[in-house]
Parts: sequence; structure tokens; C-alpha cells
Amino acid sequence: MDVASFSEIEKEFTERISRIAWCTMTTVDRNDRLRARIIHPIWEGSAGWIATGRHSHKAKHLEHSPWVSLSYWDPQHQQVYAECRAEWEDDPAVKKRIWELYKSTPPPLGYDPQLFWQGGVEDPEYGLLKLTPWRIEISAIADMVSGQPPKVWRPSV
Repeated sequence: MDVASFSEIEKEFTERISRIAWCTMTTVDRNDRLRARIIHPIWEGSAGWIATGRHSHKAKHLEHSPWVSLSYWDPQHQQVYAECRAEWEDDPAVKKRIWELYKSTPPPLGYDPQLFWQGGVEDPEYGLLKLTPWRIEISAIADMVSGQPPKVWRPSV
């Protein structure tokens, strides 16, 4: 079932991603092969953020294609899928704001990024990816077996 506004799914989206926290992200490598890995994004409404190494494999893949797919799943078989464009955010004020968002958000969603980047927000290896969804789907096995379709939001572009 398509929804017209992110606000129609925002509460359920936020509850699920906050509880699940970790998701699988798939990128496309330079040879057009898929590559999946576990990541830990943080979201502000429909915008996602990934603190990551600036020179990681994911960075090389994103040079080739900025399109990523995120998949959240829990043992109750509730899922969230976010199909996004990923792009580097280099504005120091935004990088600091998201660093602080990670630090101030309680676990399991939040964590201290300094565990990975000892140089703090100024660490040259600290990279920040912004996720801009072109499609978000919320589904659950219980809904499927009862005949309820997934909820799908596509922003107007």
C-alpha cells in the first residue's frame, strides 16, 4: 500500500530502526557486483546518516554508484527496507552535529564514535554519509499472512 507522506509511516519506521539499530547495506562494486555489509546508521526523520571510514570499500563502491539498499530485520519478522542515494557530507558543522547525535542517543541506536575515530570529529578518517531515500518499505510477516500489503513511501522528487 503506497502512502503519500513519510509522516504516515514515521512512527513505525522510527520504532523499528531504533529497536533493531543494525542493518545490512548493499552497494555495487566497480565490476557491478553486489556487496553487503552490516552498518549502524542513525536517522533524523527520513534522512539517514552513516559514520564510516572515509577510505573504506564502501567509499570505493560509492565512487562507482551512489545507490544503496538497506535492510532491517528482527526475530518477529518485522522489516524495514530503505533504498537510498548515499553521498559524502563534508560540512564540518554537520559532521559535528551528527557526531553529537550518535553520542547523545541512547544505545542501541547511539554510540560513541570516538571508539572508532580516536582523533574525534576532526579525525581525517571520519567520514559521514548522508542517505536520501527514494523508497522506504515497512512490512511484517504477520501482515503478509493476514493479507495486508507492505507500506511504501516514495518521496516526490
